[in-house]
Amino acid sequence: MKRALFASLVILAAVAPGLSAAPAAAAPEKMTVYVGSYADAKAQGIHQFTLDMATGALTPAGGASGVANPSFVAVSPDHKFLYAIGEVGSFNGKKGGAVSSFSIDPKTGALTLINQQTSGGDGPCFVTADRAGKCVLVANYGGGSVESIPVSDGKLGEPGTFIQHEGSSVNKSRQSEPHAHSINVSPDNRFAFAADLGLDKILVYKLDPEKGTLTPNDPPFAGSSL
Repeated sequence: MKRALFASLVILAAVAPGLSAAPAAAAPEKMTVYVGSYADAKAQGIHQFTLDMATGALTPAGGASGVANPSFVAVSPDHKFLYAIGEVGSFNGKKGGAVSSFSIDPKTGALTLINQQTSGGDGPCFVTADRAGKCVLVANYGGGSVESIPVSDGKLGEPGTFIQHEGSSVNKSRQSEPHAHSINVSPDNRFAFAADLGLDKILVYKLDPEKGTLTPNDPPFAGSSL
């Protein structure tokens, strides 16, 4: 992968201020779009665009710095906050990547950094918020682990649960160790499902959004049929 390529894109599903969503003859709807990338923390790693829904045109509208390699971003369910991983091997002098929280200006879509926390493992690749917006879930590809972080008004608290995956699978060139690739929440917000490339498994966790914690489910995973 070329490190300069954008790695993720999130559309903030809201009609731009001052625009009507009703008649076809009205001004076209627009959306704010955020794109993560590989960049130095001093550079603008998260890019903001305005998407014209009528023409498909993207217009640069700013962005944010302060995070190294924010290669994956996610918007909170209420569209008030954006969460970004920092795909690095160490954060604040300790092994592990980073997770950052930004507030979203409701009028301009501009991002303001709120705070940061460790992702627990190195090389995080995925972040999402639970459906109530009370916790953030992270998958660490390099470290082969997942983590949950409670959230209060967009601010990341101390990590609630860190779980290190164990094992390997058949392709020793790529699967000699765990590589958590994503973690997603069930429609009822009761479970989280972590796909692990290194294990050929989808690990299942019980999610407690109020506490921001994960607990292994019984059964604990769904395996590949290969």
